[in-house]
Amino acid sequence: MKKRSILVCGATGFIGRNVTEFLAEKDEFEIYGTFFNSNPYYTPNIKLVRCDLTDKNSVQEIVREKDVVIQMAAITSGAKEIKERPYIHVTDNAVMNSLLLRAVFDNNVSQFIFPSSSTVYPSSDRALKEEDSGDIFPAYFGSAKTKLYIEDMCKFFSKFGRTKYTLFRHSNIYGPYDKYDLEKSHVFGATITKVMKEDKEAEVWGTGEEERDLLHVSDLCNFVYTSLNQTSNLELVNIGSGEAISVRNLVKKIMDISGKDLEIKFLLDKPTIKTRVHLDISKAKRVFGWEPKVSLDEGIRRTIEWYKENIK
Repeated sequence: MKKRSILVCGATGFIGRNVTEFLAEKDEFEIYGTFFNSNPYYTPNIKLVRCDLTDKNSVQEIVREKDVVIQMAAITSGAKEIKERPYIHVTDNAVMNSLLLRAVFDNNVSQFIFPSSSTVYPSSDRALKEEDSGDIFPAYFGSAKTKLYIEDMCKFFSKFGRTKYTLFRHSNIYGPYDKYDLEKSHVFGATITKVMKEDKEAEVWGTGEEERDLLHVSDLCNFVYTSLNQTSNLELVNIGSGEAISVRNLVKKIMDISGKDLEIKFLLDKPTIKTRVHLDISKAKRVFGWEPKVSLDEGIRRTIEWYKENIK
């Protein structure tokens, strides 16, 4: 049987690399990946190609003769840049996704998998369902609107019937290859870094009251793998843990598991995004039979072990 040819765009990024390596371990696929500004890596069974995804001709060439395109390439950042330079999430992301959608259509690709985001949801005390999007928190407006635009374009192209479109709104992802740079990292990577590098105190930006839904990246990889069996033309689902934890309690949990006894120092002048978001994942369970397997405690243990071995 001919192996399915899968292209992972952004294969050197945090989520992209995890997905690429996860699928490469299966014997049923030929795996290709793109990189651009990042350094490539060598792993058996993965063919990495440098590609500018904002260039129309390059995108057409890289998509040609692929069965599945998984779009993990994106401009991302942490709270600091979201506050100070929110426009960086808009232009290039809109351009590269628009070109990929056209190339997928032109080349009769059988499936397009796109990670949307929980930033499309408002802050809420209840678990949010797929139909709850729209009332966007101001700090996320540009990036969330860009995600919703690509979702709508997937819905548009799905009506032509050539390609299956899998859209998943994921919560905060963490694990191996995450960003552990305090200027660019998301909440989990930043928190791990602060706890692991300090001996006396761990700094927390703001009051630590904001709450996040955290999902280990291996559970996201399992979702992507499961979604390759999709039969309908279009599916949109949430994937997350289905629970929320405050940053304050996350810091305490990481300290407990790492064995560190630090004083928590709250920096009230630092940028934070005070929202509470956790996802209702019942549709993903119903449609794909997917649910998370890695508990937060286990995920923290795995991440600390990886951090100790790989981050100097």
